[in-house]
Amino acid sequence: MNFSFLLQATPEASTQKTTTTYQSVWDIIDKSNEGLGLTINLIILAMAAWTIFVFIERFLAIRKAVESEKSLLKNVKADLESNNIQGALAKCTNTDSPVAKMLEKGIQKIDRSSSELTSTIENTGKFEVLRLEQRLNSLATMAGAAPMVGFLGTVIGMVSVFYELSESQSLEIKTIAPGIMTAMITTVGGLIVGIIAFMGYNFLVGQIGKVIYRMENAALELVEYAARRKESKVKNMDV
Repeated sequence: MNFSFLLQATPEASTQKTTTTYQSVWDIIDKSNEGLGLTINLIILAMAAWTIFVFIERFLAIRKAVESEKSLLKNVKADLESNNIQGALAKCTNTDSPVAKMLEKGIQKIDRSSSELTSTIENTGKFEVLRLEQRLNSLATMAGAAPMVGFLGTVIGMVSVFYELSESQSLEIKTIAPGIMTAMITTVGGLIVGIIAFMGYNFLVGQIGKVIYRMENAALELVEYAARRKESKVKNMDV
C-alpha cells in the first residue's frame, strides 16, 4: 500500500499554526465607545467619580468628628461636677464635633427649664446629624441609578445590533460586535458603580449611627447633671 500521500500532507499540516490575539480591558472598552455607547460610558464614569468623592469626603468628615471628641465627654463631665461651667463650655467650643456642638448649646442653657434644655439639645443634635448626612442621599441615588444607566446602555447596544443586522446583507461578527460590546461594558460599569455606592452608603450610615449613639449618651449625661444641679440649688435655698 502506498502511504506517500500521508508524507506529502504532513509538512503542509505541520506548517499551519494557530495564533491567539489578546486584548486588554481598555481595548475592549474603546471598541464599545461608539455612538451612544460613548455617552453612556461617560455618564457612568462621572457617576463613579462622584461616588468615590462623596464616600471619601464623608468618611474623612465622620472620622474627624469621632477622633476630635475622644475623652471630651469625660473632661466636660469632670468640669461640670466641679461646677466649672466656663471650663466645660470652653472645651466644647474648642472641639469641632457634633457631640461638642450639642453639649455647648446645652451648657449655655444649663440653668433653664428642663423642657427648654431638652428641646435645645434635641434641635442641635438633629442639626448636627443632618450635617453628617450631607450628600449621603446622592450615594443612595447612585446605588440605584448606576445599574439602571448600565441597563440603558444594554438596551441601546442591542438596538444597535438589530439595526446593523437589518442593514447588513449577511450575518458577520464584525457587524454585531460593537453593539454587543456596548451592551456588556455599560452593564458591567453600571453594576460596579452601583455596588460601590451601595456598600459605601451602608458603611457610612453605620459610622453615623455610632456618632448618634455617643450624642445620645452625652445628652443624657448633661440632662442628668442639670437635674442634680437644680436639686442642689433647691436644697441650698431651703437651708
